[in-house]
Order: sequence, then C-alpha cells, then structure tokens
Amino acid sequence: MNPLTSILIALLTPLIGALLALASRTRPKLAVTSAVTASAITLAASISLAWATRSGDVFAIHAGDWQAPFGITLVADTFAAIMLVVCQLVIVASVIFCAKTLDASYHRRFLYPLLMTLSFGTNGAFLTGDLFNLYVWFEVLLLSSFALMALLRGEDGHAAAWRYVVINLIASLLFLAAAGLIYGKTGTLNFAELRVRFSEAESSFLINSSAALLFGAFGIKSALIPLAFWLPAAYPKLPPALSALFAGLLTKVGLYAFFRVFGMVFSDGTAFPHQDVLFVVAVVTMVGGVLGAVGQGEMRRILSFHIISQVGYMALALAIYSPLALAAGIFYIGHHIIVKANLFLATGLVEAHAGSSDLSKTSGVMKTSPVIAVLFAIPALSLAGIPPLSGFFAKFSLLHSALQLSDWIGAAAIALVGLLTVFSMLKIWRAIFWGDAEPREAKPHPLLNLTSAVLGLTTIAIGLAAGPLFEIAQTAANGLIDPQTYLEAVLSTPL
Repeated sequence: MNPLTSILIALLTPLIGALLALASRTRPKLAVTSAVTASAITLAASISLAWATRSGDVFAIHAGDWQAPFGITLVADTFAAIMLVVCQLVIVASVIFCAKTLDASYHRRFLYPLLMTLSFGTNGAFLTGDLFNLYVWFEVLLLSSFALMALLRGEDGHAAAWRYVVINLIASLLFLAAAGLIYGKTGTLNFAELRVRFSEAESSFLINSSAALLFGAFGIKSALIPLAFWLPAAYPKLPPALSALFAGLLTKVGLYAFFRVFGMVFSDGTAFPHQDVLFVVAVVTMVGGVLGAVGQGEMRRILSFHIISQVGYMALALAIYSPLALAAGIFYIGHHIIVKANLFLATGLVEAHAGSSDLSKTSGVMKTSPVIAVLFAIPALSLAGIPPLSGFFAKFSLLHSALQLSDWIGAAAIALVGLLTVFSMLKIWRAIFWGDAEPREAKPHPLLNLTSAVLGLTTIAIGLAAGPLFEIAQTAANGLIDPQTYLEAVLSTPL
C-alpha cells in the first residue's frame, strides 16, 4: 500500500466508521460491526505505515496542494507510525469489550460514534505537522472523551466528570495561548518551519516563554504531578472497557506531544527548554504515583495511580534526552499503552466473574478461574518489569541510559519505583487471586478472554522481539534529535 494512501486511510477511516455507527445507532449490532471494521482497517493501514517508515523515511501530504508552512500538513514518521499501531490495537480491543460488557443505556447514547471520533482525534494528533492542528485534534478527542465521561452516573460520577472537563479545558486554554504567542513571534506554527526558526533565534526568551505554557498544557494532559490529581478521581469511575481506552490513549497523546514538541521542535539537538524542570517533575511523578498506588485498596484505583507513576518513567526518558533514553522512552510508551489497557480489561474480567475488584471483598479468583488469573498476570508482570516481557526491556534500557550518563538520581528512582510497582502488583495478586474462593457461576464471554489474550500475547511478542523493535524505536528517536529527513519531507515534498 502506498504510504500516502495509508496516511489518508489511517486518518479518515475512523471518521467514516463514526458516521456509519451514527447512522445505525438504533441497530447496536450494525453499529458495533461498523466500529470494529473501521478500527481493523485503520490498524491495517497503520501497520503498513509502520513498515514503510521503519528505516526512518518520512512521508508528508500537503492538503489542497498548499505547501508548508501555509497549508495543512500530514506527516508520518517512524514515531507517529509506532503510536498509530499500538493505539489502534487498543481501540479494537476496547470496542469489543464495550460491545460485550456495557449495558444498553451506553449503547443508546452514541457510544460507538464517540469511540470512533476519539480514534479520529487520536490519529490526527499523531499525523499532524503543525501546532495549531495538534490543538484541534486534541479538542476532537477531548470532546469525545468529555461525552463519554458524561455517561457516568451518580453524584461521584458527575463530580469526576466535571473535574475532568474543567482541568482539561484549562489545559486547552494554555495550549491555545501558547500557539497564539508562537505564531505572533514567528509567523508560523508548522513543526518543521518552527524547528528552523528556533534554531536561528537569538533570544532564548522567544522559546522559553511559549514552552512554559505548553509545558503546563502537556503536563496536565500527560498527568504529571502536581497536575495529575484529576486522573485517579476520574478513571476508576469509568467501566473497565472505557478505562482501558482512556488509560491506554489519552495520557500517551499528551506524552507524544511532549516528545514531538519539546524533543524535536524546541530542541537544538542536544537540549530543550525547561529540561531540568521536566527531570524533577518526572522523578516526583514516578515516586508519587507509585506511593499512591501502594496506599489503595481497589484494583481500578491502584492501576490509575500506576498510570501516573509510569508516565513519570516516560517523561524521565525525555528529560535525560540522549539517543538511548529517547529510544527507551518511545519503546516504553508503546509497551505501556498495550499493557495498561490490558490490565483494565483484566479488571473487567475479574468484575464480570467475581462481582467486584475491591481487594477486601474478592479473593480466590485463581481457583475459580485460572484463565483470568493468567490474563491478569501477563500484563502485571510486564508492568512490574519482569523478564522476558516487554516492561523489562523498557525499564532496563531506560536504566542503562541513566547509568550511561551517571545520572544517579534518575537511576535510583527507576530502581526504587520498580520495586514498589512489584509490591503493589503483589498486593493485588494476594488479595484478588489467592485465598479462599466462593462458588461462582459467572464467566466472561469467551471473546473477552480471547481479546485480552491477544493483547497479552502481543506483550510477550514485544519482549521476544525486543531487539528489532528497539532498533525501530532508536530510528524514531534519531528522527526527533536530528529531524533533517522530516524537514526535507515537509518543506519540499509536493502532494
């Protein structure tokens, strides 16, 4: 498949899926079929794009044949293609879980059109080549997530939804203000053009003032401490199928923006603005998140605090900013999207089987359903960094990059937080899966077990193929540090 065609399919197919699901919303089976089919086609196009960009090639489309920096540019490089593949895999799994686990009230309220527009916005954020359209795509996926949060019921659910909406609107305002300032100073918002302008800028104030606003906006969207308080209040309220989607995608889109804008656009190839601040924030996020997880007594809340802690790992990779650290960060993002989503889906399996995921109310699942125990154990061990699963290579490569630069604080944080992550996972395992078992007849739909198993096998496959996949991550990292191929593709390639 032509890479330019793959870009268009990856971007537009979710929109077509949303329109088909909207047209058939009174016929849930047809709406589900439309959503799953659109997601599968998008996944195939994303895989094709990843194959085409695996050696560092960059492909750009200028909408309407308006050349950059005047027109809308879509760009696919190795980093964007990696993000497309792992996110689409999670979207397919989440749509299937939504179809089999959510009650009829969700299906009646535009569930599948919203899931597809969320996918549409996510893919647009990965493929856009300018800052303003990154803002627009953020808003598309955020509006979809707002609507999905609005499906929550009860006083706690409404409070969590409002908190989520308000904090994300603040992030959007910061983002918009930063984009306005940058355009006022440079006359462009195109990533490639900005990289060239910033490298020629004589005053650091030009970059640092705008970067500070974007730091706040991306920090909220990525859930970095102290801007992460909204996440553990909101995500545990969602059904596991939607928690998996939110946990896998939304914070990672914020991290993608961090890597793209700070790691490439604002960078001079050796450093970027507020790098030291990001290092401190990343370490605090790692430690604070895992301590929060250790103190919780419910699976969804423990996993939600783990999101914050793991986001800290990825932010630390960007803050270290060596080729190895960036590659480790990109590998970590890909691994974590799949593992974290699968952990929430496994929580859904536990609740469907035992009726609760509260550590004080559920036990003995290992005896009554060994299959669910295995489906949980695979991503849990990977998140904890146990070899040969994907999490081990993600953490080991990040630790190696920190030691390579004699970054003792970063290395100590990686080791300490890794141990506390293992402890919190053992806490879940001991309470939920060991102990006395009550008679249980409920069994999740076999398709749900199969879907979780596919994600688990993907985690194992990433670990077994860590060498070749890490080389692709290194190619993506090199493209951020030295974006010459990106600049040539965007600034000189006609449609």
